[in-house]
Amino acid sequence: MKFAIETLPPFMMAGTRFIIAGAIIYIWQMVQGVKPPLAIHWKNAGIVGGLLLLGGNGGVVWAEQIVSSGIAAIILAIVPLWMVLLAWLWQGGKPPKGMVIAGLLLGFIGIALLVKNSGGEVSTTSSQWIGYIVVLFSSLSWAVGSIYSRVAKLPSAPFMSIAMQMLTGGMLCLLFGLLTGEAGRIDFAQVSARSALAVGYLIFFGSIVGFSAYIWLLKVADSAIVSTYAYVNPIVAVILGWALAGEQMTTQDAVAAAIIVVAVILITKANSPKTAPAVSPKGELST
Repeated sequence: MKFAIETLPPFMMAGTRFIIAGAIIYIWQMVQGVKPPLAIHWKNAGIVGGLLLLGGNGGVVWAEQIVSSGIAAIILAIVPLWMVLLAWLWQGGKPPKGMVIAGLLLGFIGIALLVKNSGGEVSTTSSQWIGYIVVLFSSLSWAVGSIYSRVAKLPSAPFMSIAMQMLTGGMLCLLFGLLTGEAGRIDFAQVSARSALAVGYLIFFGSIVGFSAYIWLLKVADSAIVSTYAYVNPIVAVILGWALAGEQMTTQDAVAAAIIVVAVILITKANSPKTAPAVSPKGELST
């Protein structure tokens, strides 16, 4: 995301990214013959999209203008904790098991160690603290949206639901960008190739692949297990940096990664995943 907002304003970039990805999936679903969504579906998709993509993703994109991605990763590591607590208190589930709590703590420690090894430091300037607060709010917004998406009345075809969430969330991001004057900051002549490529990457891998997989998993797996993405993503970033960009991977990085893997195993072991329902070629859940 850092590369994408080098020469593009954050909310306009995020909105464009999600609208394009959502439109691609929506058209695919219509071609497949999936039933058009109802008004109630659009309303609920707008709520989920607003919480996940405007409040969650959009807030992080904005904050990364002033906060390092490493520190943002540490703050976002609280997402699994939010989701476990919300699933318990909001949905009336069982209290988290000791193994889950241990896994959450280990995961947070692993992320902190990984960022410390990369030289991430917490700044105490007022603007930085605003960024920290925004990321913290975004983590809660993402968790609330994730839990709500599990119970909201949405189309039975999961990919149609995903497309609607991206379309509504993307439109909200664009609207917020317009209201905050971001449109006046766009200069297409100054958009760098790196920003353009980053947006393309985010559209395909971040939205069509990553976000779609995340929303689908929320329907078929325990929320604590799904939330461990917040621990795994930084490891993937370190490995890709080492493999593709020639970045150094230290022994401390390996130790941090091992701690995070143990954390994910603990959380996974403590929560038996639900059996995933079959998905028809049209993207509809079979019952």
